[in-house]
Amino acid sequence: MDSLEPLMQGLLVALQPINLLYALIGVTLGTAVGVLPGIGPALTVALLLPVTFKLDPAGSLIMFAGIYYGGMYGGSTSSILLNTPGESASMITALEGNRMARAGRGGPALATAAIGSFVAGLIATLALAFLAPLVVDIALSFGPAEYFALMVLAFTTVSSAFGSSALRGLSSLFVGLSLGLIGIDLQTGQSRLAFGVPDLLDGVEVTTAAVAMFALGETLYIAAMGSRMSETIEPVRGSLWMTRLDWARSWKPWLRGTLLGFPIGALPAGGAEIPTFLSYSMEKQLSKHKEEFGKGAIEGVAGPEAANNASAAGTLVPLLTLGLPTSATAAMMLAGFQQYGLNPGPLLFTTNPDLVWGLVASLFIANAMLLVLNLPLIGLWVRLLAIPRPWLYGGILVFATLGTLGANPSQFELGMLLVLGFLGFLMRHFDYPIAPVIIGLILGPLAEQQLRRALSISQGDPAALVESGLAIGIYVVCAIVLLLPLALRVLVKRKTPVSPPAQ
Repeated sequence: MDSLEPLMQGLLVALQPINLLYALIGVTLGTAVGVLPGIGPALTVALLLPVTFKLDPAGSLIMFAGIYYGGMYGGSTSSILLNTPGESASMITALEGNRMARAGRGGPALATAAIGSFVAGLIATLALAFLAPLVVDIALSFGPAEYFALMVLAFTTVSSAFGSSALRGLSSLFVGLSLGLIGIDLQTGQSRLAFGVPDLLDGVEVTTAAVAMFALGETLYIAAMGSRMSETIEPVRGSLWMTRLDWARSWKPWLRGTLLGFPIGALPAGGAEIPTFLSYSMEKQLSKHKEEFGKGAIEGVAGPEAANNASAAGTLVPLLTLGLPTSATAAMMLAGFQQYGLNPGPLLFTTNPDLVWGLVASLFIANAMLLVLNLPLIGLWVRLLAIPRPWLYGGILVFATLGTLGANPSQFELGMLLVLGFLGFLMRHFDYPIAPVIIGLILGPLAEQQLRRALSISQGDPAALVESGLAIGIYVVCAIVLLLPLALRVLVKRKTPVSPPAQ
């Protein structure tokens, strides 16, 4: 109940006309980029970071959160009508949603996705509002050693959650940590890795790196791929409204998907993909219409979409309370906080309560806006799918360059944009994840600072890093996150029967 009063104060902030406008812009942009395959909310937030540099911090962050929620909503449209997920978390929706569209039931599929997203987003945002203060109370007891352990957990989960393997994730993280070392050492005043270039003494700008690696890298990668196979858009035939039977078959999957999505999204190695897969498996087991799965079962759309959107609210729990990003979009939002000199964590709730609670309250408003936008304007979102790829990515390239020059007008920054953009292209080409680079660049200096503080307090004794039970517990979780996938892989190999050699 302690959350009610600050939540009401936050609602007053979120209901200010300018913040309502930011929320509307955010959810509209988020839905649009969610609909377009290959362009996710992380890329959009990265593009807007330099543009929003001089705007009000609360309004900008409200817009970024609206983009995050809208991206989760919009991804279902391309999954259902195009069989091409706009976001990786919408892959499962394509399994049943596209079959429903081919059978002339694209309208009910889009409706159950939109309404399920609204229900899940509403419940999960309420859980965020009431759970966040509890996590903050725990985090306030952290010392430098515990914070360093928390950063190690973030690095560990990044290597596991992003990329096709832990090794690739760790390699990308190492690139980010190396970029984070560039500049002046705050404790000794010595320059590091600046190579005599004065512009590098302030370090690598997070916004420049984010725009370069997400926007320019993706654009170069798409251009290098050349022409693709033609994509067939399934038209929305019949009514958009769900029948009474559709409602009866959807409401339980909505609730079950929410119960799966929020807690898993809040875990350091959670993400949105895991709960959507679990939700689909659960609905397939519990359904009375198992024969429809693979042919267009509405439960296979309702449950995963609810889990998808609930996980978005869950992701904000570690981001706001501990400063830990567990998704690419959360990493971009962390960069958004830092461009205003704000560090998400327990102290943010006491130093900037209006900003934090205004952001949380705006999620309720954004959720309602999304429901209104998604169903009546479905025809508009479908038309976006017809935009030619060269126009789309050409516009992104121009917008990224102008935005970076607007925030930091210098030839050197433009050169950094091109160099890091080419690095992003190479990493994308060789299947190395981009998000760990940005997370390493942001959290690396913070981890170094906490490590130095802990060692200074203990007069150089490294045993101080593992003296508290909390730090030991965090390191145990790190070990589990790293070793569990390897153990599961070994078990799968042992259980897989070896076929006899051919005679």
